Amino acid sequence: MPNQFDLIVWDWDGTLADSTSMITKAVLKAAEQVGLPTISAQTASNIIGLGLGEAIHALYGDIPAGQAQAFSAQYTSNYYAGESEIPLFADAAETIMALNKRGFKLAVATGKGRRGLNLALEHCGLAHYFHSTRTVDECFSKPHPQMLDELMEHFVTLPERTLMIGDTSYDLQMAKNAGVSSVGVTYGAQPAEQWQHLNPIQQFDDFASLSKWLLEHA
Repeated sequence: MPNQFDLIVWDWDGTLADSTSMITKAVLKAAEQVGLPTISAQTASNIIGLGLGEAIHALYGDIPAGQAQAFSAQYTSNYYAGESEIPLFADAAETIMALNKRGFKLAVATGKGRRGLNLALEHCGLAHYFHSTRTVDECFSKPHPQMLDELMEHFVTLPERTLMIGDTSYDLQMAKNAGVSSVGVTYGAQPAEQWQHLNPIQQFDDFASLSKWLLEHA
C-alpha cells in the first residue's frame, strides 16, 4: 500500500523523549529560585512545547524583564543539569530507524533551543536519521506554522503529504495552522481533552501503539 505521507515531523519533549517530568521540575525549581508564585506541576507541564520566553509569559504574564531573565537562566541551568539523563520512550529509536529505512523524510519541530536539541540528538544517537530540524531559536514559537512551513519548503512536500506528531495543543494547533494532518499522544505533557478539538487523525496512549500505526498505515 502506498504511503499516506512523505514527511513525518516529530515534536521532541514528551513525544520522542520522556522529559516531561524533568522539565516540570526545572520550571518549578526556577520559579522558587527567583521568588515567583508557586504553581502546580500540571500548570508547569502545560507550557511544554512553547519557547521559553512564551512559556514564562504564559505562566506569569508581564513580569519585570530582570525577573524573567533570571527565571530563564535558572531554568536553563536546572534543565541542563539533568538533560543527558533523559531517555527516549521505549521503541522510539527503533521506530525512527525503521521509518527512515522505509524512505520517509523525518524532521523535528521543537520548542527547545538549538543547543538543547543538538545535545539531545547527539546523546540519543539519532541525528543521522532526521533530515532537517527546526527549533525556537530559528523560528517563531508554536503554534505559529513557521517551523512546518519551512520544513515543507525544504523537502518540497505538500501539506497533504505531511504529518505532525505531538503531545500538546501547541503541536496540533501548529499543524492546523500549516494545513497538515496531526497525530496526538497522551503519554506526554497534556491530556487528550486539551487538544482533541484540533481533530488529530489518530491519538495514542503509548508509544508502542503509535509505532505500530506508523509502520502499518503512515
